[in-house]
Amino acid sequence: MVLNLIAQASAQTGSAGPYIREGSRRIPVRDWLCDALVPVAQRDPRRRAIADKVRQELEAKRALPLDPDAAERIVDAQVRKRVRQSGRTNVSRAVSELVRAGLVRRHYQGYRVDHHNRGAQRQAVYTITDEARRALHPGR
Repeated sequence: MVLNLIAQASAQTGSAGPYIREGSRRIPVRDWLCDALVPVAQRDPRRRAIADKVRQELEAKRALPLDPDAAERIVDAQVRKRVRQSGRTNVSRAVSELVRAGLVRRHYQGYRVDHHNRGAQRQAVYTITDEARRALHPGR
Protein backbone atom coordinates (compact mmCIF):
# COMPACT_ATOMS: atom_id res chain seq x y z
CA MET A 1 0.00 0.00 0.00
CA VAL A 2 2.80 2.40 0.88
CA LEU A 3 4.54 1.83 -2.45
CA ASN A 4 1.27 2.43 -4.31
CA LEU A 5 0.65 5.66 -2.39
CA ILE A 6 4.18 6.90 -3.08
CA ALA A 7 3.71 6.07 -6.77
CA GLN A 8 0.43 7.99 -6.77
CA ALA A 9 2.00 11.02 -5.11
CA SER A 10 5.03 10.96 -7.39
CA ALA A 11 3.11 10.47 -10.65
CA GLN A 12 3.86 13.94 -12.05
CA THR A 13 7.45 14.53 -10.92
CA GLY A 14 8.80 11.10 -10.09
CA SER A 15 9.33 12.14 -6.47
CA ALA A 16 6.97 12.48 -3.54
CA GLY A 17 7.84 15.12 -0.99
CA PRO A 18 9.00 16.87 0.93
CA TYR A 19 5.44 18.18 0.98
CA ILE A 20 2.21 17.03 -0.65
CA ARG A 21 -0.37 19.63 -1.61
CA GLU A 22 -3.85 18.90 -0.33
CA GLY A 23 -6.07 21.80 -1.28
CA SER A 24 -4.35 24.89 0.09
CA ARG A 25 -2.37 22.93 2.69
CA ARG A 26 1.15 21.55 2.37
CA ILE A 27 1.57 18.34 4.36
CA PRO A 28 4.88 16.53 4.97
CA VAL A 29 4.93 13.36 2.87
CA ARG A 30 5.12 11.04 5.89
CA ASP A 31 2.07 12.70 7.47
CA TRP A 32 0.22 12.46 4.15
CA LEU A 33 1.02 8.74 3.94
CA CYS A 34 -0.15 8.25 7.55
CA ASP A 35 -3.41 10.08 6.85
CA ALA A 36 -3.95 8.01 3.69
CA LEU A 37 -3.54 4.80 5.71
CA VAL A 38 -5.85 5.87 8.59
CA PRO A 39 -9.01 4.33 7.05
CA VAL A 40 -7.32 0.93 7.31
CA ALA A 41 -6.62 1.58 11.01
CA GLN A 42 -10.20 2.68 11.74
CA ARG A 43 -11.29 -0.95 12.03
CA ASP A 44 -8.29 -1.97 14.14
CA PRO A 45 -9.24 -3.10 17.67
CA ARG A 46 -6.06 -1.39 18.92
CA ARG A 47 -7.52 1.96 17.86
CA ARG A 48 -10.54 1.35 20.09
CA ALA A 49 -8.18 0.39 22.91
CA ILE A 50 -6.26 3.65 22.40
CA ALA A 51 -9.54 5.59 22.54
CA ASP A 52 -10.49 3.86 25.79
CA LYS A 53 -7.07 4.59 27.28
CA VAL A 54 -7.19 8.26 26.22
CA ARG A 55 -10.69 8.63 27.68
CA GLN A 56 -9.55 7.11 31.00
CA GLU A 57 -6.49 9.37 31.14
CA LEU A 58 -8.54 12.49 30.42
CA GLU A 59 -11.20 11.48 32.93
CA ALA A 60 -8.53 10.93 35.59
CA LYS A 61 -7.23 14.46 34.93
CA ARG A 62 -10.81 15.78 34.87
CA ALA A 63 -10.00 17.25 31.46
CA LEU A 64 -13.19 16.20 29.68
CA PRO A 65 -16.13 18.58 29.39
CA LEU A 66 -19.58 17.47 30.56
CA ASP A 67 -20.99 17.75 27.03
CA PRO A 68 -20.61 14.23 25.53
CA ASP A 69 -20.15 15.54 21.97
CA ALA A 70 -17.39 17.93 23.01
CA ALA A 71 -15.76 15.18 25.06
CA GLU A 72 -15.86 12.83 22.07
CA ARG A 73 -14.21 15.45 19.84
CA ILE A 74 -11.38 15.87 22.36
CA VAL A 75 -10.88 12.11 22.62
CA ASP A 76 -10.92 11.76 18.82
CA ALA A 77 -8.33 14.53 18.44
CA GLN A 78 -6.02 12.85 20.96
CA VAL A 79 -6.46 9.46 19.28
CA ARG A 80 -5.65 10.98 15.85
CA LYS A 81 -2.53 12.56 17.33
CA ARG A 82 -1.33 9.25 18.81
CA VAL A 83 -2.19 7.26 15.69
CA ARG A 84 -0.28 9.74 13.52
CA GLN A 85 2.77 9.54 15.78
CA SER A 86 2.89 5.76 15.58
CA GLY A 87 1.91 5.89 11.91
CA ARG A 88 4.92 8.05 11.07
CA THR A 89 7.16 5.40 12.61
CA ASN A 90 5.38 2.63 10.71
CA VAL A 91 5.63 4.55 7.43
CA SER A 92 9.36 5.09 8.00
CA ARG A 93 9.84 1.37 8.60
CA ALA A 94 7.84 0.46 5.50
CA VAL A 95 9.81 2.93 3.37
CA SER A 96 13.08 1.57 4.76
CA GLU A 97 12.00 -1.89 3.59
CA LEU A 98 11.14 -0.49 0.15
CA VAL A 99 14.55 1.23 0.00
CA ARG A 100 16.30 -2.04 0.94
CA ALA A 101 14.29 -3.84 -1.75
CA GLY A 102 15.43 -1.27 -4.33
CA LEU A 103 11.92 -0.01 -5.10
CA VAL A 104 12.26 3.48 -3.60
CA ARG A 105 15.11 5.94 -3.10
CA ARG A 106 14.99 8.34 -0.15
CA HIS A 107 16.77 11.56 0.62
CA TYR A 108 16.09 14.51 2.86
CA GLN A 109 15.45 18.07 1.80
CA GLY A 110 15.01 21.14 3.87
CA TYR A 111 16.56 23.79 6.00
CA ARG A 112 19.93 24.47 4.39
CA VAL A 113 20.63 22.14 1.50
CA ASP A 114 19.56 18.76 0.23
CA HIS A 115 21.28 16.13 2.29
CA HIS A 116 21.22 12.35 2.60
CA ASN A 117 20.96 12.51 6.41
CA ARG A 118 17.82 13.51 8.23
CA GLY A 119 17.59 16.16 10.91
CA ALA A 120 17.95 19.94 11.03
CA GLN A 121 14.37 20.54 9.91
CA ARG A 122 14.72 18.34 6.84
CA GLN A 123 11.78 16.39 5.41
CA ALA A 124 11.88 13.09 3.54
CA VAL A 125 11.59 12.88 -0.23
CA TYR A 126 10.74 9.51 -1.78
CA THR A 127 11.52 8.67 -5.39
CA ILE A 128 10.08 5.53 -6.90
CA THR A 129 12.56 3.64 -9.09
CA ASP A 130 11.93 3.00 -12.78
CA GLU A 131 11.69 -0.74 -12.10
CA ALA A 132 8.97 -0.22 -9.49
CA ARG A 133 7.09 2.18 -11.77
CA ARG A 134 7.14 -0.36 -14.63
CA ALA A 135 5.98 -3.13 -12.26
CA LEU A 136 3.09 -1.02 -10.96
CA HIS A 137 2.10 0.31 -14.38
CA PRO A 138 3.06 -2.27 -17.04
CA GLY A 139 2.91 -0.99 -20.60
CA ARG A 140 3.69 2.62 -19.71
